[in-house]
Amino acid sequence: MTAPFVTDQTTRLVLPSHIEAVAEAAAAVASFLQSCGVGDEAAFGIDIAVREAVTNAIVHANKEDETKSIEVTVNCVGHALEIEIKDQGEGFDPASVADPTEPANLLKTSGRGIFLMRNFMDEVQWSSRPEGGTALHMVKRF
Repeated sequence: MTAPFVTDQTTRLVLPSHIEAVAEAAAAVASFLQSCGVGDEAAFGIDIAVREAVTNAIVHANKEDETKSIEVTVNCVGHALEIEIKDQGEGFDPASVADPTEPANLLKTSGRGIFLMRNFMDEVQWSSRPEGGTALHMVKRF
């Protein structure tokens, strides 16, 4: 894997809460990763994490309410990539999400997004925003 050496490059998107925005966010992030010199293998995992995070923000947080938006910010600094996704939902406790690797959950058709984000990224943290909603912060180091 080629390590990126671009410093201080940022992109920001504000998207409506409709499911088509997932592909738009993923395409913008993919283009950004390429400009930062991120290799294909790392970009694959980051793409999955971004798609899962944006889907969760749209479907679970904003409940596909198109009057609400999501904000995606991607920052490449040195040998790290930071992604922040903000929603306008009510928030949630990530610890309350069922473990998809438990036997009772193995055959469920959903519930793996957070698991995938945590496996493809080096850091995944949620915080409540003072103005409402949740901010998801993900980091990938190279």
